[in-house]
Amino acid sequence: MGCIDENLLAELAAIVGDRLTTGQSVREQHGQDLSYHQGHAPDVVVYPKSTDEVSGIVKVCAAGRVPVIPYGAGTSLEGHLAALRGGVSIDLGQMNEIVSVNIDDMDATVQAGVTRQQLNRNLHNTGLFFSVDPGADATLGGMAATRASGTNAVRYGTMRENVLALTVVLADGRIVHTGSRARKSSSGYDLTRLMVGSEGTLGVITQVTVRLHGIPESTLAAVVSFPALDQAVKTVIETIQHGVPIARIELLDQVQMAAVNSYSGLDYPEQPTLFMEFQGTPTAVREQTEIVGEISTANNGSDFRWAEHQEDRDKLWQARHDAAYAALALRPGAKAWFTDVCVPISGLIDCITETRRDIDASGLIAPIVGHVGDGNFHLTLLIDPDDAGELKKACSINERMVLRAINMSGTCSGEHGIGYGKIEFMEAEHGEGVNVMADIKKALDPLNIMNPGKIINI
Repeated sequence: MGCIDENLLAELAAIVGDRLTTGQSVREQHGQDLSYHQGHAPDVVVYPKSTDEVSGIVKVCAAGRVPVIPYGAGTSLEGHLAALRGGVSIDLGQMNEIVSVNIDDMDATVQAGVTRQQLNRNLHNTGLFFSVDPGADATLGGMAATRASGTNAVRYGTMRENVLALTVVLADGRIVHTGSRARKSSSGYDLTRLMVGSEGTLGVITQVTVRLHGIPESTLAAVVSFPALDQAVKTVIETIQHGVPIARIELLDQVQMAAVNSYSGLDYPEQPTLFMEFQGTPTAVREQTEIVGEISTANNGSDFRWAEHQEDRDKLWQARHDAAYAALALRPGAKAWFTDVCVPISGLIDCITETRRDIDASGLIAPIVGHVGDGNFHLTLLIDPDDAGELKKACSINERMVLRAINMSGTCSGEHGIGYGKIEFMEAEHGEGVNVMADIKKALDPLNIMNPGKIINI
């Protein structure tokens, strides 16, 4: 079976016991993420419970030159989990212990399998919360590996800003502790930042130390609709340029709003719409809403709706988080090609409106949503992957959007990562930097066993 023989299976079983399976359905599940990209099943799935067990697994795989693919919650979107060359999927879901919560220092250390919702439930009486919110209940290890972001990033930052330290198992089985709980350091190479966003190609993240934030005194959510897409985006740009410390500002275009209304039983105008959240003292929140209200009105925003109570805000944001499922419901049976880019906010209007024109000209259904406060937006291209014509149109839309973003000094992915789905755009964005990445990969993983075929081709 692939690159796994009975001897290697026996060595793995000696480490994890019966926490190992070669069952076809489980293997297929672990080789497919939430994207349309073709899945590839690993040869075996193992479920370690400690960093030492992960180290033992990797040493066995290194000795046999067997690929290793880390697995968290399976919510990635660019083919990150596909075992392109077979191998061992290391499912970290049973490494789900919250190691410590340091209230005074506002940080927490968790095993890689802890999910963001699990951590926040544990924090509910502390006055603190973990801010990175990609929508899916992803694991903290997976979120670090893919440099995850989300609706709160405009104020609190992405995983890059919120990870303080990591424990990582390297390709030869060595265990490395990167960073510390100190809030800054000028000591040596920044190995933490190297590993955050490495997508399992440099090592297996087994433990994460993250920043926590204080729960604000007052929170107010708002929804406002606009007749045209460029008016909604202009409101976002002017809000950021005015220095309003808005916590969340999300864009849903008219196609996505129609989907949300139908899926969640809502009655919003089916127009480009901003979902916003303001946080701070009551006085600060009032000042923020007044400024943004004036900006929105000047850009023809209307039909303001406000939500102050927790249950009302939760309902509002649940509708936003359900946007992907709502989009899928627009075309039952279709597969979703999720893709994203990020640009400097000055280029946001042109990038979004030109992308919308490409979609409309193609005849495909593809809602636009975005964490537009930091220039990041997403497409959900609904396609029949067996229809060559539709696939060609989707490829064209994606390529034009990505190259447009790169030409605006942006990036091919602000949030989803590279996996194997966006490898083709790495040279256009990074140039010679891709060769430097390859040198780092070869230095840390000379046998190319760590999630091979992702980010860069060796």
